[in-house]
Amino acid sequence: MNHLVTIHPLTTLDVDDANLVFETAIRGAFQDEGLDVLHDDFWDEVNHKKRLLQVVLQQNHNQDETMFFLLAKREDTVVGTISFAPCGEIIRKGTNQELADIGELGTLYILPELQGQGIGSALIQALIGELQRRGLEKFCLDSGYKHAQQRWKRKFGKPHTVLQDYWGEGADHMIWLCDVKDFAAQ
Repeated sequence: MNHLVTIHPLTTLDVDDANLVFETAIRGAFQDEGLDVLHDDFWDEVNHKKRLLQVVLQQNHNQDETMFFLLAKREDTVVGTISFAPCGEIIRKGTNQELADIGELGTLYILPELQGQGIGSALIQALIGELQRRGLEKFCLDSGYKHAQQRWKRKFGKPHTVLQDYWGEGADHMIWLCDVKDFAAQ
């Protein structure tokens, strides 16, 4: 069996597979964080990601590229996603608009059974390459998931901003600001 993963821009043919990745990976993240009981929050998160796909497809149709999705595929199956878009509300408000003009790396989800195999790193590298191609020098990202925060600290270093107790006592939200050149493939 071929385990080669390739990275592709989003197409309409990929939407159902990408939506399945969202549901599966977000469910896994909620379970890892002990948030299984928050069914409405889970579906809010999944449906928000599904809407982002539609927005990107519509803007691509209009030749506007302020947002984009890249997908990791094994053969013809989507196994991971990543997006770039204007930064979200938590980043804007959490940094008092300091990062409002910086685009956000987001929607990085890998099927749980394939996590830890370098797919996320490959998606990040592809996104960094696209940012370089577009002449963008910085990006930000954020996370409220404790497990993801540990991975981001290892990959991106100390967060730019920590919103303490944002999600409740002991549940911080972290925001990173990164220079594209620091993460570009050498």
